Amino acid sequence: MFREKTPDILEKIISKTEEDIKKREKQFSMDWLGKSLAFNPFAPRDVKSVLKSDEKDKFKIIAEVKKASPSKGVIREDFDPLKIAQEYEDGGANALSILTEPHFFQGNIEYLTGIRRYSSLPILRKDFIVSEYQILEALVYGADFILLIAKALSRKELKSLYEYARHLGLDVLVEIHDKSDLTKAIFAGAEIIGINHRNLETFEMDIELSFKLIPSIPNGKIIVAESGLYEHEQLIELNRAGVDAFLIGEHFMRKENIADEVQKIKGL
Repeated sequence: MFREKTPDILEKIISKTEEDIKKREKQFSMDWLGKSLAFNPFAPRDVKSVLKSDEKDKFKIIAEVKKASPSKGVIREDFDPLKIAQEYEDGGANALSILTEPHFFQGNIEYLTGIRRYSSLPILRKDFIVSEYQILEALVYGADFILLIAKALSRKELKSLYEYARHLGLDVLVEIHDKSDLTKAIFAGAEIIGINHRNLETFEMDIELSFKLIPSIPNGKIIVAESGLYEHEQLIELNRAGVDAFLIGEHFMRKENIADEVQKIKGL
C-alpha cells in the first residue's frame, strides 16, 4: 500500500488487517467469493433514501453494534449482537453499523449475516477496508454499504475502492477528518460523507468539526456526523447545519435500555 502518513494506531490496525486478508484469501479466494454470489440471498438494499433527512424524520440514526474500541477497551460486557440489533430496530434506528474488525474492536464478519437474516434495516460493514477482497466479502456476508476511511487511503486507492463497491451495488460512507480528506472524498465521487469528530492520533473529540467542514461540502451530498453524540440537542444543532444522519455507538452500548435511548436521542 502506498498511502500518505497516517496516525500510528491506524497503521497498526491496517497492518493487522492486511495480514488477516492474506490468510482469508488462502482459505476463500476472491474467485470463490465471486462465484458464491450466484447463491447469495442478500441483494444490497437502498441506503441513500434511508439516510437522507426529511421533514418526517429529521434525525436519521445509524446505530452501531460495537463491543470494544482501542481507546476505551470493552464497552459492553453483555454483548449479544442480534439482540442489540433488534433493540435498535425497535427503538426506531434507521440503519445499523456493524463492527467487523476482530483485533482492536472485537468484531466479527459473521455478525453481518446473523443480523441481516432478522433485520430490515440497511447494514454498514464498519471496518478498515483497504482491498477489493473486503468489499466483496461485505456483499457476500450481507452488508448494504461499507465504510472507507479517507485518512487510511491514498486519493487513488480511495477512488478505486469506491468505484469497485459501487460496481457491486454497495453504497459507500466515506469518512473524513479534515479538509484534505474531504478533497479526497470529492475526488472519489463520494455521495455519503461522514465527518468523524474523533482525532485518530489523540482520540480527542472536536464536536465543532462538522460545523467547520460542512460549508466546504458540495450541495447534494448526504452528510453523516460521527462520534461524541449523546443528546438530542446536539442532533438539532447539527441537523440545522446540514447533517442528515448520525452514527452513534458507544453511547447506546453503555445504556441498559437501548431502544428507549434511541427514541430519546431522536426526540420521540
